Amino acid sequence: MSIVFSSGWPWACYALMVGYSRRSKIESALLASLGLAIGVVTYYVFKDMNPTIPAGMEAATSVPDTSGQGQIFLWGAAAFVFGAPVGLMGNVARTPGVGGLLFRLVVPLTAFFEATQRLSVEADSEGAVFALTWNATRVAACVAAVVLIGHTVWSWRVRRGRVDGPPEDAAPVRRL
Repeated sequence: MSIVFSSGWPWACYALMVGYSRRSKIESALLASLGLAIGVVTYYVFKDMNPTIPAGMEAATSVPDTSGQGQIFLWGAAAFVFGAPVGLMGNVARTPGVGGLLFRLVVPLTAFFEATQRLSVEADSEGAVFALTWNATRVAACVAAVVLIGHTVWSWRVRRGRVDGPPEDAAPVRRL
């Protein structure tokens, strides 16, 4: 879990889902920003309380101190600033059809892109669990994207079928 939550896509997913769950655009932006900032602070507090090396990762010989209040402030501020637009994207993702689909695909595309980048840059030095985690993330992102696209196409066809149906379907059939 620590490998996944050390990346950006689960945090973007959280902000998008907060925005998706709210009807108001202002609530979407504000709650996503606040939730992400609180999440970042909580993440670093627990990371400082238990500074172990996650499974599948190897200790580096010279690691600068990346915890502490500087990291909390930096990432907390970034979460607050970037949470609002992602929350708004989540709110717009509620739009049915292709318009909302583009925003619903933000998280799977982000997850796939980030996993691919981490595999190409870090996989050799981090170990097998690291590579397995990011490959599983890529597969899950592809499956999620296909499901979202399939659901949008299916919904569009169902709505179109109801509108374009034959006129005799509108009147009930009487049997004697």
